[in-house]
Amino acid sequence: MPDQQTPNVAISIRGIRKEFPGGVVAVHDVNLDVYDGEFLTLLGPSGSGKTTVLRMIAGFELPTAGTIHLGGVDVSQVPPFDRDVNTVFQDYALFPHMSVLENVEYGLKVKKVPKAQRRERATAALASVRLDSYADRRPKQLSGGQRQRVALARALVNHPRVLLLDEPLGALDLKLREQMQIELKAIQREVGITFIFVTHDQEEALTMSDRVAVFNAGEIEQIGTPAQIYENPATEFVAGFVGTTNLLRDDTAQRLLGHAGMFSLRPEKLHIRASGTPAGPGERSATGTVANVVYLGAGTRYTVSTQEGDTLLVQVPNRENAADVAAVGAPVTVLWDEASAYPVTQTAHQAT
Repeated sequence: MPDQQTPNVAISIRGIRKEFPGGVVAVHDVNLDVYDGEFLTLLGPSGSGKTTVLRMIAGFELPTAGTIHLGGVDVSQVPPFDRDVNTVFQDYALFPHMSVLENVEYGLKVKKVPKAQRRERATAALASVRLDSYADRRPKQLSGGQRQRVALARALVNHPRVLLLDEPLGALDLKLREQMQIELKAIQREVGITFIFVTHDQEEALTMSDRVAVFNAGEIEQIGTPAQIYENPATEFVAGFVGTTNLLRDDTAQRLLGHAGMFSLRPEKLHIRASGTPAGPGERSATGTVANVVYLGAGTRYTVSTQEGDTLLVQVPNRENAADVAAVGAPVTVLWDEASAYPVTQTAHQAT
């Protein structure tokens, strides 16, 4: 992404609203700037408005109100084929009777690009996704991840200013999905094109993005880097949707933190120690009993019921040859750094 002090804006969205027949408002007055060369993810649950925003950028839906500027030009009412964007969908939409190279060339052929030029550009696009040696194969001869990369090459061959990706990894199994996340980010860095990626998968968003816009009920709750979104959530919704958290509020916050308000305290920020272990400088503590233990592979999550009736989630890494930290029913002390509790605001609306 470019220098944040002098960003070049690829897409500027101001006050867009989308209302469908029957009075259903999918997007409420969203404002968003997307910078040249950045990987921005629109993250949120089903029905949060993220895909509708992507479709309005693409031109598949027209906004009820507001404007969308692409490279400084108002494209709010411009048809999709006249916008300098391309979209990659989850279902790939490859032509089975064509070779990989012919699939990538197809858009250029429709635009009547000369054969030699389109062959050169298509070959370069396949090389950018590391599939140039598969040019003569048919889609059915490829794996799911390879077909997704062909769809990506077909979009990149047009040299769009912005590439839109609508949950493109949703059909892949977990291992391949994780591999494609790394590859997709690497490809984006190489080609330098602005990517706008839609997903409901929090880990996917944190893994690939330069910035994340978290959607809820048709609005953006927070925009920031993955670290900002996770470590410093702005609202209770963001804190609860992006990862797992202990949401401490009202009397619970007063008991555990010593002051009122609402706070997010991530489970991995807490530590389980033997009952009676004193808090150190800058630490807070709570005494309780282990109510549940869940093995997660890389870590173990403990549910601790405190003496005051509060519940705390604690997650610890599973280190080689390490014995269980505590068993169900064991008396423990939970410790955490005071600075780990981050203040959040109340979410004014609920996801639909």
